[in-house]
Amino acid sequence: MENKIKAYNNVLELVGNTPLIKLNRITESFSGDFYAKVEAFNPGHSAKDRIALHIIEEAEKKGILKLGNTIIETTSGNTGFSIAMVAIIKGYECILAVSSKSSKDKIDMLKAMGAKVFVCPAHVSADDPRSYYEVAKRIHKELKGSVYINQYFNEGNIDAHFETTGPEIWRDMAGSLTHLVACSGTGGTISGTARYLKSKNPDIQIIGVDAYGSVLKKYHETGEFDRDEIYPYRIEGLGKNLIPTATDFSVIDRYIKVTDADSAHMARELAKTEGLFSGYTSGAAMQAVKQLAAEGVFSSDSKVVVLLPDHGSRYMSKVYSDQWMEDQGFFSPQVAEKPVAVEYVK
Repeated sequence: MENKIKAYNNVLELVGNTPLIKLNRITESFSGDFYAKVEAFNPGHSAKDRIALHIIEEAEKKGILKLGNTIIETTSGNTGFSIAMVAIIKGYECILAVSSKSSKDKIDMLKAMGAKVFVCPAHVSADDPRSYYEVAKRIHKELKGSVYINQYFNEGNIDAHFETTGPEIWRDMAGSLTHLVACSGTGGTISGTARYLKSKNPDIQIIGVDAYGSVLKKYHETGEFDRDEIYPYRIEGLGKNLIPTATDFSVIDRYIKVTDADSAHMARELAKTEGLFSGYTSGAAMQAVKQLAAEGVFSSDSKVVVLLPDHGSRYMSKVYSDQWMEDQGFFSPQVAEKPVAVEYVK
């Protein structure tokens, strides 16, 4: 009998069905059971693979995207990588407008994937012509045959997670989860996942993670867009200086803010305690869990899923660089963690 070759046709068939991994050491002092949804197991190493594939394939079905077109997107790095990866397989050109806050590792990865990259100043208002939002819009207007993904205002961003991430978590938790903790940037991940989980059990608590310097938490609580809340911060892919329509605030129960320094140290802690080499935003999500546990939000009956959106390899020049951490003042007398010594044998 002839043996059958077991192989995937291309990397896109690997998107989704990421593992749920129980957290042990990092949560041992917390009440409840904690599980990480590890999106770094996607082929593009982030949750953004899901929306890139979904939105592009929906655009193809509707005839919006055709062979020869150029895909344009605004990104802090992860969505751009995912779009570039999908574009390679499907035969599209790719142009990305990236925030200067994005790590050099991310920008180098985008170039390696064949994308044309425009690096735009991070600390300007969303409507400034130099912002990555406005640069992407301008390129789209000027370039005939281009399609602008526009993840911040694309309902497909939510749909991708409603159709995949939510059902996967519900299935793997056997419907037993009590809380979901997820970062909120464009809002597609948390909103789509939450919509599905709430449709199964409206009592599941959905907690969004926001950054200091972002407007999302206050907007959720008051309905007010407060420009005075906006100031520069370092975490990538978390928080916003505008209100994305890809965020469904009605399915999010509350927000919690985390600091740049705490999130960076928590990313390192995840690696050292659980062997999960995760990104800066994953550190933010885990830091939120720690703060919620300290508030007494969880009980012995709690079953908490924390969504870790990307891989640590994208932050080698930032969070995992002792020099960068030192430069930001993140190694301070108040912080227990110090750089790990490396000895070179001659």
